Amino acid sequence: MSAAPASTLQVGDGGAGIPRHVAIIMDGNGRWAKARHLPRVAGHRKGAEAVRATIRAAGELGIEVLTLYAFSSENWRRPEEEVADLKGLLRHYLLAELDELAANGIRLRVIGDYSRFGPELTRMLEDAVARTAQNQSTTLVIALNYGSQGEIVRAAQALAEEVRAGTIDPASIDTAAIEARLDTADLPALDLLIRTSGEHRLSNFLLWQAAYAELLFVDTLWPDFGRDELFAAVADYGRRNRRFGGL
Repeated sequence: MSAAPASTLQVGDGGAGIPRHVAIIMDGNGRWAKARHLPRVAGHRKGAEAVRATIRAAGELGIEVLTLYAFSSENWRRPEEEVADLKGLLRHYLLAELDELAANGIRLRVIGDYSRFGPELTRMLEDAVARTAQNQSTTLVIALNYGSQGEIVRAAQALAEEVRAGTIDPASIDTAAIEARLDTADLPALDLLIRTSGEHRLSNFLLWQAAYAELLFVDTLWPDFGRDELFAAVADYGRRNRRFGGL
């Protein structure tokens, strides 16, 4: 059954409405492939199709920011062949999808230390970010070689350097000061974090940003995720009552 049009989506009476910022831990590509007796790279390729469908659905819903956990700082521990396949898939995605992203007004952002992917991919990523910088539809944030603990450490180091230089008083450091030095500094607060494949952990993803985000864990493997699943997730979010520690 197809999901309802965005204009008629019933988000319930919880008062949360449509989330401004949704993040997704895209998990389950390998298991999807294994269940079909296919190589893992086939799962990653099918997962790229799910990315395309989810971006389009986010635009239909009016979601301002969609952040996707594409490659964690821990994923380098995977077999060298799989890492090479993932890098090749990223290169292919940029070549194949950039025109559509630009045509649909999608602004691309990258968080994490993507320079580790090498000069060619780094240049491609930076060119794509520059080409879409003025777009004003959905902002697509891709987390590459990203780890939240490392991000927080970098923010702390930046503040320490400023204290040493005398440009900031240690007593003035608050949550806003830390947030201003995170990779997501200029993005709306995270509203909804989804993890696919039935796992119930954050895996070092947006730990600071998720402090008051709504969490949703779904059994769907990422390659099977798409428009209907995102609409259902947003409807679930809309039924929640976000109290942020209040009554």
